[in-house]
Amino acid sequence: MIMKICLIAEGSYPYVTGGVSSWIQSTMVNMPEHEFTVLSISAKDTVGAQSRYPHPPNLADIQTIHLGTYLDEDITSGKRYSLTADEKEAFISLIGGVQTDWDTLFSFFTSGRVDSILNFLASKDFFDIVHELCQTRFAQVPFTDMFWALRSMVLPLFISIDKPMPEADLYHSVSTGYAGVLGALAKQQYQKPFVLTEHGIYTREREEEIIKADWIKGYFKDIWIGYFYNLSNCAYQYADEVTSLFDRNREIQIEIGCPAEKTSVIPNGIDLNRYDIRNRENKPGIHIGAIVRVVPIKDIKTMLQSFYIVQQEIPDAQFYIIGPFEEDEEYYEECIDLTKSLGLRNVIFTGEVNVMDYLSFLDILVLASISEGQPLVILEGFAMGIPCVATDVGSCSELILGGNDPYGKAGNVVPVMHFHLLANEIIHLTLDEQKRKKCGENGYTRVKQLYPLPLMVSRYKSLYERWVH
Repeated sequence: MIMKICLIAEGSYPYVTGGVSSWIQSTMVNMPEHEFTVLSISAKDTVGAQSRYPHPPNLADIQTIHLGTYLDEDITSGKRYSLTADEKEAFISLIGGVQTDWDTLFSFFTSGRVDSILNFLASKDFFDIVHELCQTRFAQVPFTDMFWALRSMVLPLFISIDKPMPEADLYHSVSTGYAGVLGALAKQQYQKPFVLTEHGIYTREREEEIIKADWIKGYFKDIWIGYFYNLSNCAYQYADEVTSLFDRNREIQIEIGCPAEKTSVIPNGIDLNRYDIRNRENKPGIHIGAIVRVVPIKDIKTMLQSFYIVQQEIPDAQFYIIGPFEEDEEYYEECIDLTKSLGLRNVIFTGEVNVMDYLSFLDILVLASISEGQPLVILEGFAMGIPCVATDVGSCSELILGGNDPYGKAGNVVPVMHFHLLANEIIHLTLDEQKRKKCGENGYTRVKQLYPLPLMVSRYKSLYERWVH
């Protein structure tokens, strides 16, 4: 049966490379019998941006919601939108962190009553909502602070749900957050199946960012965190089925509100035909690589600090940071400055390159992320017999140490931000060639047996067929 499937993503495909984007591309390429539309939510204006992926023949359309484009609109303040008591309560509950009536919110935005999101946020109705919140739930927060904080909080959400949804036979969001709410909106609007896949746990990632953020005042951190949990619970509430990449994330989904009976696990898979371990080449010296986007969540700075220690023990070691750095140029410059201040030698920021060129000779793969789902780069490294040292996030421990499988260790994991422990593990693998070889063999066996692409594709096909009749 041919289906029209709408994939909904936030801040990724097709303009940003990475695990989620690769997953979207792989899903479409390996399901040529279905027609896909991609709805992409982007904080940046992508007009004129270059797609990082070739469009498969079955990709019918890419629609992008630009969250920043509304800022140039003229605003008419002080309007009234004749909110009902139920509508007003739905808006209050959205921000107040209690059970939200999403049906009422969705119906309000799809009714045609809102002429402009910015006008609504400058309306007397929104003023009244903030005023009541300050009186009843946030009496300690100054009204002006609350007004501008809530406006910035809900603006991306309201912009997203104000756009008409493309029609499809099934909607598949690849995260909660705004993408998850759009999947829920489509389910409510068209009465079509909605499935959700979380590669990482979106709410936990946002919570970590908010706790560390300097620009959010202390008393607003809890409000922001509660708001993102509210968005996730919207997706969990409307989804017909919710998948994660490994068991621990499924347990977390249930802990934060997803009904257990909706959950299932579908691990990532890679096309092993693309990787031929016989093509590995032995280069003189030791070559350590990280296949990453140069962004804070990948914690490049911890890797650089660890490499400083590695370099004291193994002076001729080479360290390659393999991946694009344009996404956060300020962070990239900070990493360059840290490289110089530590006096590091043999550190190469490659930019965007053909990863296969590096997988052919790397001796050790490193990942120091603060948060991950199930990293495709580890599976890719294993497919070329490369051991990995990673932080103990997402499914890194399961991939590297093994869950209940008999294949043995393929490297080691360390706590987040412990650069000295990361360095020690790299040094141990570097100095013990036999151990390094054995770990590489274990990783190769594990990926071949447990993570082949055809197995992943067949599971998603079955998922779609369960819900579209």
